[in-house]
Amino acid sequence: MSGLVLSQHHVTVGFMTPDIFMMVLFAGLMHALWNALVKGASDRTITFGLVSAGHTIPAIIMLPFVPLPDPELLPYIAVSTVIHWGYYYFLNTGYRFGDLSLVYPVARGVAPLLVALPAFIWLDESLPAVAWAGMICISAGILVLAIRRAGKGPQVPALVMALLTGGTIALYSLVDGVGIRLAEQALTYIIWLFIAEGFVILYIFLPRMKRLRAQTGRQVMIGLAGGILSALAYALALYAKSKAPLGMVSALRETSVVFAAMIGLICFGERPVRPRLIAAAMVAIGIVMLALA
Repeated sequence: MSGLVLSQHHVTVGFMTPDIFMMVLFAGLMHALWNALVKGASDRTITFGLVSAGHTIPAIIMLPFVPLPDPELLPYIAVSTVIHWGYYYFLNTGYRFGDLSLVYPVARGVAPLLVALPAFIWLDESLPAVAWAGMICISAGILVLAIRRAGKGPQVPALVMALLTGGTIALYSLVDGVGIRLAEQALTYIIWLFIAEGFVILYIFLPRMKRLRAQTGRQVMIGLAGGILSALAYALALYAKSKAPLGMVSALRETSVVFAAMIGLICFGERPVRPRLIAAAMVAIGIVMLALA
């Protein structure tokens, strides 16, 4: 999608205002919380289905209050739904092979630059040097969390799944970033994207109805709560992408990794501690650079 098409819709994307900056940070915290819920679940596949339901059910409730999407938005919604399908698969598989503190940092750490470079090439999103330095610092800090874990045993399958997850994150970030800018109202794109995710729910639940019925009420509520957190986090990030450069939003959103590392440390007893502190410091420096940009 070229910058020409975007300009025809009078889309103006500036740098981050303070409210957008804080919004994306809050989205990062919520994203870390829902991933921790999934990692701690007894049946992660069913939990991913419940997370998707936590996206779709609120969207259906809000459907009467938003217009139908323009036909030009439908390809973006359809492609994003398929990519999210792959995202859930690779993330679920990664969590089977590795720790939250390995899979999550790698997946999120490679995504910002995979978003920023295509956005620079195809969407003409030029950024100042300090913004690029901030994004690189955030990505490097995130990857620090994975370096030591990678040397602790047979982690190759987990790393491969994490990298594939990062690739899908970059793809849906680009597709949704363009799609939401083409929408007359950001909420229209968000609601219809979450409704389209109903196909993912059917794909997960229909062959696994016995496993779904075996879930306790508490497990179902945790999965749905994780989905609501995930939906709100992504909705805020999508709105931010309609107002600020995709690379900056993606990099700032991945501060969720520091939150996830602390959750892994405190709730799951994952170690070591020092790389987490180093990574947190690097990410904090990157955040300051983005704020200055």
